[in-house]
Amino acid sequence: MASEKVVVAPLAIKMVLHNDLALRLRMHFKNKLSNFSIHDNSNFATDIRRLAAGHVGGQVFAAYVLCTAQDKDAVRLTLEQIDVIRRMCTENPEMELVTTAEGMRNSTKIACLISIEGGHSIDSSLPALRMFYQLGVRSMALTHNCNTPWAESSASLYPNYQRKNNSLTDFGKAVVNEMNRLGMLVDLSHSSWETARSVLKHSTAPVLFSHSSAYAICNNVRNIPDDLLLLLKENGGLIMVNFYSSFVACSHNANVSIVADHFDHIKRVIGAESIGIGADYDGAQGFPKGLEDVSKYPALIEELISRNWTEEELAGVLRLNFLRVFQKVEKVRE
Repeated sequence: MASEKVVVAPLAIKMVLHNDLALRLRMHFKNKLSNFSIHDNSNFATDIRRLAAGHVGGQVFAAYVLCTAQDKDAVRLTLEQIDVIRRMCTENPEMELVTTAEGMRNSTKIACLISIEGGHSIDSSLPALRMFYQLGVRSMALTHNCNTPWAESSASLYPNYQRKNNSLTDFGKAVVNEMNRLGMLVDLSHSSWETARSVLKHSTAPVLFSHSSAYAICNNVRNIPDDLLLLLKENGGLIMVNFYSSFVACSHNANVSIVADHFDHIKRVIGAESIGIGADYDGAQGFPKGLEDVSKYPALIEELISRNWTEEELAGVLRLNFLRVFQKVEKVRE
């Protein structure tokens, strides 16, 4: 059966996902890889054994530093997070660091792409952004849980740079322009809806929400309302669905079915070609029953198959949609 091919083909389908393992490495091991077994570590949601069990062939590893580092040492700390991702992905033979859509498409290993999670990491410096690109960063979220001087967060946890009616400043537009010029994916997860609207109208390249879900299913401001989904469709971008229970069920009681409801809703609004998998493993605590770690992706695929998703649609969600968007971003650069 065609559906079985999607579920069981080991590493043939690149599940391109947002992953915060590097944050856990810093918090628990001070980035000392010699003290951490990446092949088998049950304390986290991610290791090579479970990536293989989940048929995962691609991860977007986030270089994230706390908002409290803003205007202080965020650039240095981000460099350290990029360093640990690069070492992890180049020192383990099962993994491969990639920087292009072609590299991700052709990799026969677990392909690693580096992202920055939060524009505070560049300290309002376009040269810093350019140097991060040179180090292999191919995606950046404009904000995390704090505003920057030039873009607005969906969260209100920090008092930094509060303002009204200026969700994307002229410098913010310059950041987007430079990311478009470099061929770097603009990530709008964690950005306020107004910042997202401004970017979607301004960017000349497709953008993505790397780990966000449908507001119509769970009315959390980290999720995306239908009007923004429609703008995303016009932009040609991608929403990669988050699995965190509080974002999919608006409670701690979630299961595979409610996650699939988000996929179904987004498909009805803008089509399966605009959807990917974001997950957010090791970036949050509390995932749905049946989707506790990176080995569990087949359970979601089986649920979507039971809802009459086609093999073509699932191949897009698992791999091809992200590659298409990434290639378009590279084409805008060229």
